[in-house]
This record gives sequence, structure tokens and C-alpha cells, in this order.
Amino acid sequence: MKVIYFDNNATTMVLPEVFNAMAPYFTENYGNASSMHHFGGLNNKAIENARRNVAALLNAMPAEVIFTSGGTEADSSAIYSALRVYPAKKHIITSAVEHPAVLEVFKKLAKEGYNVDFIGVDADGRFNMEQYKAVLNEDTALVSVMWANSETGTIFPVKEIAALAHKAGALFHTDAVQAVGKIPTDVKDVDADMLSCSSHKIHGPKGVGALYVKQGVRFLPFMVGGHQEKSRRAGTENVPALVGFGEAAKIAKETLWKYEAQVATLRDKLENALLAAIPDCKVNGDKLSRLPNTSNISFGYVEGESILMMLDEHNICASSGSACTSGSLEPSHVLMAMGVPFQFAHGSIRFSLSKFNTEEEVDTVVKVLPPIIKRLREISPFHGQKIACPAR
Repeated sequence: MKVIYFDNNATTMVLPEVFNAMAPYFTENYGNASSMHHFGGLNNKAIENARRNVAALLNAMPAEVIFTSGGTEADSSAIYSALRVYPAKKHIITSAVEHPAVLEVFKKLAKEGYNVDFIGVDADGRFNMEQYKAVLNEDTALVSVMWANSETGTIFPVKEIAALAHKAGALFHTDAVQAVGKIPTDVKDVDADMLSCSSHKIHGPKGVGALYVKQGVRFLPFMVGGHQEKSRRAGTENVPALVGFGEAAKIAKETLWKYEAQVATLRDKLENALLAAIPDCKVNGDKLSRLPNTSNISFGYVEGESILMMLDEHNICASSGSACTSGSLEPSHVLMAMGVPFQFAHGSIRFSLSKFNTEEEVDTVVKVLPPIIKRLREISPFHGQKIACPAR
């Protein structure tokens, strides 16, 4: 049975063009890019071509792109560099709905003595600008706020957030892992100091990402050792992965205009059909400003983990807004920050689409899911404990 994959915010299929571009660098052009000889030097040229492609996707200069092992390393590199650049400043700001790659670092820093403000969101997951303005001050070293939320797709006003951070004398970093390749991410327009992105979210290979650092912004490396990446990130270059990332970035830039309309149409069809077919469900997130491929739907009075298990029986892949799969019974921190009632947050499913999904696949999900929800509600411990369904 064919797999119906609606979990593209978790990872994406490597494009055939990307795979083909990578292949020679495993068995033919396998030299160390830092070597002095010609054989290795050819690989250095391939890396710089990849850097140009990633930079073009961000509207950056190639010299502003530092390759990393992924979005998590890029996030940590940005955060710790900012704190070392401003050692006297002890105040830092992020949002309450960040990816754990940022959120857990800030929680750790809070235990180490930093004054941390976690800015809240409203019922649609929108960043609380008034709270942000109230806590931003001259002691703020860094503001790190995601460009788009990985669970709901809600897009944050990063340009305005960055401008306010700069006015206060702070650096601004954005985790744009979910935004890059899905919506325009122009670092010059936003005036970001640093930005994190990842290859495997845009149909490139896993284990490679990038940190954009604006020219003129002081950067102190997180990983030291060799002279790679102009001494900004040590470690032997993963040439096949970097070539793949560059090819994926090139294709993403060329097809972005088409991608946005295509996947948004499929997402809306899926949402509208499920809302019409299943009572007591709601869409989570800002429906006017969110990623075109992301739909987070709460199905009241059932558990997200059970929904996923039954969808998996039909070879349908999605993910849960709940942390059940990690062994916790608590719903997603994102949905809880939004004030979604427990009976709905606990049964949330994220459908994240790609350009490879089809209307036929959407039709299959719409056919399969309503009976699953009905069956689960009949045996749910929440059965008979209904509350008013939040606004859809």
C-alpha cells in the first residue's frame, strides 16, 4: 500500500535531482575539501557553489552563510555567540512557543542566571507584541524568535520584532527552519542579524543546515578546531550533504511561487472537508498568516496518539500536537500557550503537506479519518465530559 505522507514539517523526501547531484561526492569526488591538492580543491568549489545557492534563497551574500550540521546547531551557535559578544548583558527574550532547539537552550540559560522573558501568544498563536515591548530594555543581549511556528504554521512579525530589538541595542536571531523554502525569507528586508535554516525541510539531505550571520555582526564560533568555514565552524566538510543542500535551495528558490499556491490549495481542501465531516474539531493557528502547507486540527475528546496509530494502519503519516509520542501525557506546549482546552489540545494532529501530495491523497484522508474519530470518541475517557467547542 502506498504511503500517504502528510508529515513534511518533520522531514521531506530528498528530491531525485538532489540525490543525483550528491552521488558523485560519495564515490568519485571524495577528497577532503580542505586539502591542498587539486582533487580536494574540486570539492571546495562544489561547497562554494552550494553556499551561493543557499545565500540566494535567503537574499544574502555567500560570505554571510556558515554551514552547520543542522538547524539545532545553527540555533545554539547564534544564541551562545550573542551572549559572548555582550557578556555584560544578562537579559534575553524568546517566545513561549519556540522549537525545543531554542526553548530548551533558554530554559538552561535561565538556570544559569540569565533573566529570560518567554513572550506569550494569543488564541491564534500570534506573538504578543505589547508584552515584548514592555520587557525589551537596554540590558537585552538577544531576541530569538521563530519566523514561523512548526506546529501551527503561524507566521510571526519578525521584521517588526527585529526593528524593536535593534532600537534597544540587542541582536536579533530567528529560527527560520520551517519558513525557508515555503515562504519568502529575505534576510535583508527583515534586517535579521542571524537566521537558522535546515536542508531536510526543503527536500535536501538530513544532517546539514546553515546559519546566516549579517556582515558586520560580530560572531564567536560555537565549534572550534580547524579552519573550515573561515574558522567560524570547525569540522571536515560533509561535501555530499552540502552539495545536496545547495541543489535543494536552488530548486526551492526557482519553484517557491508555484509551491505556495499549490500546497495551500490542498491544505484548504483538507481542512474544509474535515471540518464539515467531523463535529467538535477546530483549526489551530492564525488562518490569515501561516505557512501554506501546515494545518493543525484539534479533534475534541480523543487522544492524538490513538489517532496517529489508526491513521498509520492506513499508511497515512501525520504528527501529533501532543507530546504523547515522547512518553508524556501533556499536550503540546504550543497549544497550551495558546489556551486551547485540554480536551482539544490532547487530540491535535498536524498535517504538513509538500508539492508531492495530491488531491487523491487528501480525499483518502477525508474518507478514512471521520470513522476513526467516531470510533475513538465512543471509547474515550472524555466521553460525556464535553465542553463548548472553541471557535473554528
